[in-house]
Amino acid sequence: MLLEGKKALVTGGARGIGKEIVLAFLNEGATVYFIDLNPSEFMDEYERTAKERGVKVFFKQGNVADEDDITGIVEDIIKESGEIDILVNNAGITRDGLIFRMSGKDWNDVLSINLSSAFYISKVVSRQMVKKRSGSIINVSSIVGVIGNAGQCNYSASKAGLIGLTKSLAREVGSRGIRVNAVAPGFIKTKMTEKLSDQQKEALKAQIPMGRLGEPKEVASVVLFLASEMSSYVTGQVLQITGGMGM
Repeated sequence: MLLEGKKALVTGGARGIGKEIVLAFLNEGATVYFIDLNPSEFMDEYERTAKERGVKVFFKQGNVADEDDITGIVEDIIKESGEIDILVNNAGITRDGLIFRMSGKDWNDVLSINLSSAFYISKVVSRQMVKKRSGSIINVSSIVGVIGNAGQCNYSASKAGLIGLTKSLAREVGSRGIRVNAVAPGFIKTKMTEKLSDQQKEALKAQIPMGRLGEPKEVASVVLFLASEMSSYVTGQVLQITGGMGM
């Protein structure tokens, strides 16, 4: 198993892409702690998978945008687990709208949850990783953080910020054996894209060389690669998972 004996922390692990990351890690032998605002409806599946693989899964309820709250939760997880080998900053929301109609709250909420949370958590986890001189941090960005998207100034800015955080942190901790990378998914079949009309989905597919939306499992597979020793000489990179949309 690719992650046998490893301990992972995943934010936004209750559903969507986060769900598939949690399952992929459990299937490959990692004990997983995941943080979300609410428990996962898939907890039975998580626990069944963990039992089959001889590992454990733990849910921790918390608000990743609240620095004091999330710092305390992460510190407690480190004490409880002994160490964190893999961190996936996946928590994210959208509050779409054209900039001249966008409220300050919608801007701040998206930046706080999508970007600031990754700073708060990476600060705590990387400090512990530096001491043991190993670890992998993966930030879930987005193709719109690379190419932009009308109506998503807040979301695009937050995801572009994650890319800057990824590259800068990779330079800071690379000499200590810690790898920091990002993935930039395109349009993936999640609750976010379920809200789109059939006409909107067809318009999106027309922009994608592979002609379809991606599956959450396809994102999780790339995250698994970056979490494992298969990517032992990869850091500071942004891997696009877009069906060719971003090339």
